[in-house]
Amino acid sequence: MSDDFDIGRIDDVIHGRVRLGIMAVLSGVDSADFNTLKARLQTTDGNLSVHLRKLEEAGFVAVEKSFQGRKPLTQAKMTEAGRTAFLSYLDAMAGLVRDR
Repeated sequence: MSDDFDIGRIDDVIHGRVRLGIMAVLSGVDSADFNTLKARLQTTDGNLSVHLRKLEEAGFVAVEKSFQGRKPLTQAKMTEAGRTAFLSYLDAMAGLVRDR
């Protein structure tokens, strides 16, 4: 068992299932639109909106709203701060299972 594990390193903003899913999807793409995230994460509009807002407020995700023709288009992109936080989160989670 590793003595260097610190539970405080687990970011509560990222740790939620839907928020973790958003971060995981965005880590592999430049950006993703709302409907793609909704389908990939199997969530509702309202639920996804709440979680995107929480990540945006933390500075981990940038959300851009525009129109494509007459239809609204919401795009989400991971920020550099978000990428750093996500990698730190993954490192902290790896610490849970290291040396087991």
